[in-house]
Amino acid sequence: MTEPFSVRVTVRGYETDIQGHLNQSVYVNYAEHARWSLLQAAGISQTGLIAKGVGPVALEMTVRYRRELIAGDEVEVTCGFAWGEGKTFRIEQTIRKTDGTVAAEITGVGGLMDLKERKLVADPREYFRALATDPALFGL
Repeated sequence: MTEPFSVRVTVRGYETDIQGHLNQSVYVNYAEHARWSLLQAAGISQTGLIAKGVGPVALEMTVRYRRELIAGDEVEVTCGFAWGEGKTFRIEQTIRKTDGTVAAEITGVGGLMDLKERKLVADPREYFRALATDPALFGL
C-alpha cells in the first residue's frame, strides 16, 4: 500500500489561542489546504473544475483532537480518498507531528456538485479520473 498524499505545515504563532495551542478551527484549514494541494498535485485546478461545470463540496466533517500543537511545530497533513458506489466519497486525513505523534484525525464526506443543476453528480470518481493527470493520487 502506498503512503497517502501529504503536505508539511509549520504552526504559526498567530494561529494559536490564549492557551498557546493551535486554535481548533485552524486544524480544519490545514485539512482543506491538504485537500486542495492533492487536487493540484493530481493536475486538477479550480479553473479546470469550473470549466467542467463542477465543484467539490464538503457534506460532513469530524475532527478528533488527539494532542495539542504549538507555534513552531512542524506537521504532516495527509489526505486520502475512499470511493463508494454513490454520489459521495470519504476523505481520511491525519495531522501528525514530525516525531510521529498524531495531533488530529479528520474524517469527511464530500461530493462533486454540478454547478448549473446545484445537485451532486452521480459518479464523482469518473470526474476526478477524467480531470486528473495523475488519478493514482486519488486511489484511482
